[in-house]
Amino acid sequence: MSDIKIPEKAMDLQSRGKFRGFLITASSLSGLSFLLMFNKSLLSWISDWFRWCPTSTALLEDAERRMLSYVESDCDLSFVPINSSADGECKVRSMIVNKNLEDKATPLVLLHGFGSGIGLWVLNIDSLSKDRPLYALDILGFGLSSRPTFSNDAEVAENQIIDSIEEWRKKVGLKQFILLGHSMGGFLAASYAIKFPERVKHLFLADPWGFPIREGNEKPRIHIPLWARTLVLLLKPFNPLAYLRAVGPWGPQLIQRMRPDILRKFETVVTDTSDVSNYIYHCNAQHPSGEAAFKAMTIQFGWANRPMIQRIAQLRQDIPISFIFGAQSWIDSSSGDKTTALRENSYVKIEMIDGAGHHVYADRAEVFNNLVCQICRKVDNNELSVTSPTSSKGSNMLSLNATKIEDTCLPEPV
Repeated sequence: MSDIKIPEKAMDLQSRGKFRGFLITASSLSGLSFLLMFNKSLLSWISDWFRWCPTSTALLEDAERRMLSYVESDCDLSFVPINSSADGECKVRSMIVNKNLEDKATPLVLLHGFGSGIGLWVLNIDSLSKDRPLYALDILGFGLSSRPTFSNDAEVAENQIIDSIEEWRKKVGLKQFILLGHSMGGFLAASYAIKFPERVKHLFLADPWGFPIREGNEKPRIHIPLWARTLVLLLKPFNPLAYLRAVGPWGPQLIQRMRPDILRKFETVVTDTSDVSNYIYHCNAQHPSGEAAFKAMTIQFGWANRPMIQRIAQLRQDIPISFIFGAQSWIDSSSGDKTTALRENSYVKIEMIDGAGHHVYADRAEVFNNLVCQICRKVDNNELSVTSPTSSKGSNMLSLNATKIEDTCLPEPV
């Protein structure tokens, strides 16, 4: 058998091909190794981040349980499933007290403020549910409720939250109720009442955020503390409470150091104020879904993108409104007077609680609770008529005067 001679040039090409194949294989393996290393680093970073922000749904549930352990009433807690336009099926954390009294008195529904949850109603639940059913919920995007993705458009984001409240109402079976909202919750309560007026028998607006109009060069009428203005300026590009997550495990201590005034508000009932700081921390250390919605609804701290004062006249005339302001609050209470002027043929009452700031429900909790209960009883008895023979503006209008509430028998917050 004769030997077959392969030309040297062909042999060179074969060698080069093998070498090129070796390089491609090595390169592929190197790339794969890099991807594996990158993914491992990414997973490690995510893992480290969650360890840096030591929070979870379970920890928030435990913090809520500790807060509500100070309530004497029997609280029925549940997750109410709803269909939300924000992110498909969601759940709303819900609390019901004294449901068996629905045939005797009008139910009262509570909407918390920004960065809060049902646990911070701990000073109010027992008193407000004494003679009526009481409902409270974690607004979608806050507390233990689902945290979906909200629109960046102010109107769309607002309606996503309002519609979720209506879906919640349907699921819990409420027909008509008294609605009380604090701060951001007051803004949302007013918006809900405008869109679903047949459901609201009376509207409480406790130091409501988002009413005034921010004019171009007009000097703001609301006084925002220096620490808040500085913090907002530094964190303007981020969600409002980004700093709380940025400090990771020091979050609860940060709350204790920066806002000891908030913790002191609860000392009359809560024996361990770290329960308050832990609850606030875990409410806000998780995915900032509700924060993003709130940011979409704002133009600057203290100002709404769609001011409620421009829409409050759309509220059905037969729905009474009670404003409750803290006399020392940074919220502009003139919104109450402006609402009165816009709703000439409607019941609007303005109450000022002396010694109370923005957290009016906690600063003078006993005064606040007594005032709300007193008005709720009048609602039950249909005593808040739109028309009144004692009106100073005519036979079809009720005289509306601001009342300053003082009770020197009650201790001021420390």
